[in-house]
Amino acid sequence: MANPDAGLFLVADGMGGHAAGEIASQLAASTIEGMLVREASPDANVPEILRLAAEEANQRVFEAQRQDRALSGMGSTLTVLFFRGEKYYIAHVGDSRAYRLRNGSLDQLTRDHSLVWHLYENGVLRKTDLSTHPQKNLITRSVGSHPQVEIDLEQGEACEGDIFLLCSDGLTDGVTDDGIRGILNARLSQPQQMADLLVDAANLAGGPDNITVVVVRIAANNTTAGAEGKPGPP
Repeated sequence: MANPDAGLFLVADGMGGHAAGEIASQLAASTIEGMLVREASPDANVPEILRLAAEEANQRVFEAQRQDRALSGMGSTLTVLFFRGEKYYIAHVGDSRAYRLRNGSLDQLTRDHSLVWHLYENGVLRKTDLSTHPQKNLITRSVGSHPQVEIDLEQGEACEGDIFLLCSDGLTDGVTDDGIRGILNARLSQPQQMADLLVDAANLAGGPDNITVVVVRIAANNTTAGAEGKPGPP
């Protein structure tokens, strides 16, 4: 989802079957957007509002499946990027990711909440092995799976020329960090072109999962321009 007027961008990748996963991701995204647009006044405590919004999204997804057994087991990842003035804020749950390209250097701003990421952090796996590990789909945190969820919050200064990327694991399973860096470094005229090329690269690599991409570039007048790539095959 991209709402440049509000400075809000997010990726929510649903789990629990196609229909239920889509409901979970849409419910999470609409909850975040509604609360931020309503509550994020100029003098607001943005990290606290982000945390409360993510917790509310978790509660709504959890309650939805309690009320409808057909939705049992659904959940969603959630990676939110929000701009206020010269700062950016991130709220994150799951194994979707946020990256930032600055001066040609690509940095991953989030950590995956997954079994394989835990193994990577403990030196058991290399990062390049994560996408092929047989237990790569074991997520340790998601929106809606439990009554409460722990939210990772990050913030920093946004600089002119920065390019931010939000993506589901459908992109990073098929395209390495070096591949992502190469496409973002091409400095194409529109973020939509970058998003489309990233989705195409993931599909060429096999496209085994939904591929959702949001690219945001910080323009000279300190505004943001965003684009969302189309999902690949389910």
